[in-house]
Amino acid sequence: MSNTPSDRFRARILEVFPAHAARNGWTDAAFKAAVAEAGLTEGEALLACPKGVVDLFDAFAARADAAMLERLDELDLAAMKIRQRVRAAVQVRLEAQQPYKDAARAMTRALARPDRAPEAARLLWRTADHIWRALGDTSTDGNFYSKRAILSGVLASTYTRWFSDESEDNEATWAFLDARIENVMQFEKFKTRLKPVGESVQNAIGVAARFRYGR
Repeated sequence: MSNTPSDRFRARILEVFPAHAARNGWTDAAFKAAVAEAGLTEGEALLACPKGVVDLFDAFAARADAAMLERLDELDLAAMKIRQRVRAAVQVRLEAQQPYKDAARAMTRALARPDRAPEAARLLWRTADHIWRALGDTSTDGNFYSKRAILSGVLASTYTRWFSDESEDNEATWAFLDARIENVMQFEKFKTRLKPVGESVQNAIGVAARFRYGR
């Protein structure tokens, strides 16, 4: 793992930034306040985050992904069915961000801007890819893309539910997640029954899935 001065400075900013983002949103003001609290100079902040607060989108998401993967390593995934593995992965991803829920909400709002849609999609896709690889996915055909596209949609919608969840231990979110995974599993069964039809129809189904399970 890289441990350059820029990495160390960015880690120091990220450590204190969520509290500022929770109060002031994912803004330049929150970034500057975090830099000041971290005791960094403007030059050190520029080295760590050349694009300022925008660079923390990736850093914040990467930290949650790393925590998720570490937790998944502790689970006996081989003993689980595929839907249980997917559920566990999404759940531990959200649990990793529980202490930073308000900051995660602020990040989602900031990424909702049309000009930031590509970055939002990239980060969702990266998390979905991390999950499938951790679960042992070795697909290289169209399933590689459809699995990640569908899981990206599940992640996005589950996060939206989590942000408004005030139930004890996030029970409403986990119930929502279970329902979404069930929808996906039913769709996959339906698609399997259509395998005798032509490849063009299968491709059309894959496109439809992205609309159905996407944001």
